[in-house]
Amino acid sequence: MALPIRTSVKRLLRVIQKYNSPNRLFSAGACTGRKEPPGVGRIFSGIQPTGVPHLGNYLGALENWVALQSQYPSVLYSIVDLHSITQPQDPAQLRTSILDMTASLLACGIDPERSILFQQSQVSEHAELSWVLGCLTSMPRLRHLPQWKMKSKLKKEGSVGLYTYPVLQAADILLYRSTHVPVGEDQVQHLELAQDLARIFNHHYGDMFPEPRALLSSTQKVKSLRDPSAKMSKSDTQNMATIHITDSPDDIALKIRRAVTDFTSEVTFDPETRPGVSNLVTIHAAMAMVTVDEAVRQAKGLDTGAYKMLVVEAVVQRLTPIREEIDRLRADRGYLEEVLAQGSLRARDLAAPVLREVRRRVGFC
Repeated sequence: MALPIRTSVKRLLRVIQKYNSPNRLFSAGACTGRKEPPGVGRIFSGIQPTGVPHLGNYLGALENWVALQSQYPSVLYSIVDLHSITQPQDPAQLRTSILDMTASLLACGIDPERSILFQQSQVSEHAELSWVLGCLTSMPRLRHLPQWKMKSKLKKEGSVGLYTYPVLQAADILLYRSTHVPVGEDQVQHLELAQDLARIFNHHYGDMFPEPRALLSSTQKVKSLRDPSAKMSKSDTQNMATIHITDSPDDIALKIRRAVTDFTSEVTFDPETRPGVSNLVTIHAAMAMVTVDEAVRQAKGLDTGAYKMLVVEAVVQRLTPIREEIDRLRADRGYLEEVLAQGSLRARDLAAPVLREVRRRVGFC
């Protein structure tokens, strides 16, 4: 039974939809260079419940997730809590974070009537398919993936879960026979693993899984406000570096005012020589729904200090209704739990027959 979407959510969706033109979406088949029209296939993507999404998450992923709901006939979005425990988690905080992420996704415009929003750990087929695929994956293949090298270096040694989580990521995608996956550039190699595993499984057991293609966002990557050589991150230790979608207007203004720029007062867009100012232009253009050239034109006659206030206005205008809706949804824990329960049931309805066929082909039954 479909969940009723509350009146306030519907109003918010109307606000968000006007900011999500299909022309700003994706280059389909980015791994292969091929383009496909929207409306064909199945979308799958996931997000870890580790803190409130930040501005980079919103512009690079969530804004596009919202638009994809009206572009494709079948869309699944998962809160991937199994992935989150590759790093130590406090159980009580994890439970809260799962609901906070659910509230954030709904407030950004994810509509459980137009997509399946679910909690990964509630669909046990993910873990079982991951084991099957793991038995088809070599250790050197995983060892050369960039995130393992980066995270294990930071922690001196990584867990088995961290080492094998790209296989679980592949299982997440293939379990629903997904055809397209919205990803960031840093995740393309992990999607290539899913493509490889689809080919390997099909070779051993007969044609079953499509090779999923990447959908890359057209939005430029949002950089740290304090270090524009690095991307904006939830884990940044500098509080002023990251704008969260729940930040108050005062917090947003303070962070943007303190954003690193340079000693040239004129506003131009040149990421190579002026990364700090260019990052602000990127944010302004994306949040005001204008081109970079138009954002620079609007800054004509302003020094960087005055231009920062123009950026603040654009960001506050977009994020205020989202922040208010998150606060309202957080107060209704039962509704959030029901959204996830219903979504997990719908996801399981799709996953169960696929895994039954995997079991049959592998020889388990």
